[in-house]
Amino acid sequence: MTLISAPQELVGVVGLEIHAQIHSNTKLFSGSRVGFQAPPNSLVSFFDASLPGTLPVLNRRCVEAAVMTGLALNCTINRKSLFDRKHYFYADLPAGYQITQQRLPIAVDGTLTYSHLGGRKRNEVVTKSVRIKQIQLEQDSGKSLHNDYRNQTLIDLNRAGVGLMELVMEPDMSCGEEAAAAVREMQLILQALGTCQGNMAEGQLRVDANVSIHRPGDHWGIRTEVKNINSARNLARAIDYEIQRQMFVLESGGTVQNETRSFDGKTGHTIPMRDKEGLQDYRFMPEPNLPPLMVYEACSTAPPGVAPSQVVVLEEVRERLPELPSVRRQRLVETYGILPEHSFTLVNEDGLMDYFEAVVRETKAGPRKVIGWVMNELQGLLHQQNLSVSQSPISPQALAQILNLQENGQISSSIAKQVFQELWKTPGKTAQQIVKEQDLGMVNDSTEIYRICQKVVDSHPDQVQAIRSGNKKVLNKLMGLVQKETKGRADPVLVRAILEQKTS
Repeated sequence: MTLISAPQELVGVVGLEIHAQIHSNTKLFSGSRVGFQAPPNSLVSFFDASLPGTLPVLNRRCVEAAVMTGLALNCTINRKSLFDRKHYFYADLPAGYQITQQRLPIAVDGTLTYSHLGGRKRNEVVTKSVRIKQIQLEQDSGKSLHNDYRNQTLIDLNRAGVGLMELVMEPDMSCGEEAAAAVREMQLILQALGTCQGNMAEGQLRVDANVSIHRPGDHWGIRTEVKNINSARNLARAIDYEIQRQMFVLESGGTVQNETRSFDGKTGHTIPMRDKEGLQDYRFMPEPNLPPLMVYEACSTAPPGVAPSQVVVLEEVRERLPELPSVRRQRLVETYGILPEHSFTLVNEDGLMDYFEAVVRETKAGPRKVIGWVMNELQGLLHQQNLSVSQSPISPQALAQILNLQENGQISSSIAKQVFQELWKTPGKTAQQIVKEQDLGMVNDSTEIYRICQKVVDSHPDQVQAIRSGNKKVLNKLMGLVQKETKGRADPVLVRAILEQKTS
């Protein structure tokens, strides 16, 4: 299919539903352990398997996680929320229904503020917000494993009953880039709170995108739902493709179908899964085995005689709220005087902010110099070798040593980068050892530097004449020749001063 450009007046409308797996030792309604890649069906209680006579027992940790997430997203926390049964038949849902919160969820009416880099040079911070309609607690289903070769489907119930927060966003976004930025920010917030580890590759954060197009002022168009997208990058690709596909359909005189689609990461296309023309009746009904979920403002408002371990108190949860990503970025800019776009990189990459601050504490170099090293040298090699910050062979203390040697005038900037490369290959050594072993220290003998400068000037009369005729850029070439003679160990300020004197 060849996608064509559509009229300017058609715009995309995007809403998201995010299923975040709650970071908890046990499941939402049972004592079964939560674990990734455990042997199939090894983490399943009688309740998870829906054996007759078993009853749900609500996990307090999961309730606190949902409340903390709601507070961080500026939601109203409902003091009373309800559980419901959502009925549908699927092999990995043993009970034939999912316990969720359809009528009255735990949190409503929040806001997520997110930013992405825009502008012509992609270095301007563009800040937007999306409304959070609600956050609801619900249990996850199991997993169906399809074996086409043997023509059979196997069921693993390890995931059945794991606690989820479903975060429903209003359709306030217009393209894949905005949606991906919102999800990345949500991921960072959840990780900062500790309420969800946010690893999309392990299914801890799963995103469904509702996509439609319309002309501003008209009713929204027919929407499609793209299910279970497993990375922020693929989310942006899927949404942008789907917007273009719908525009192509309308331009070709067709009608967009109300359907569920999946995204193929290899082709970059969305693929039909099933249509949604007939409204599915989930036969929602109140969950008879769970009383209303109560959340209290303070310990004093909780019912008398109830153990503190049995209630969730807003006052206590608020006190435990950590520094959120947006506050972190602002603090970095104000404390260290770095650019806003650099604060995004530091906060968005796991462990990079802590690395940066550790280097700043240990070195005499200014924060702006440190950020240059972290963003260029460190990140360049990490990305090149597909390593995380925690896997860096060079510790913050080791980088600080390199910068201190440079600040003290013991090595030049070019030698500092050379030492960094050597340390990367041999992390057991120190910067001082490498400088000593390879004789990389600065040449402090001014007589020797004068001699080398004179030699370069004498052997390049054409360049000297060009400088004297006004072409000052040629001086850099002579400086390079001097540094080549000294293996980069001469003070560039002194070299420039001598050459300027000798070519004037």
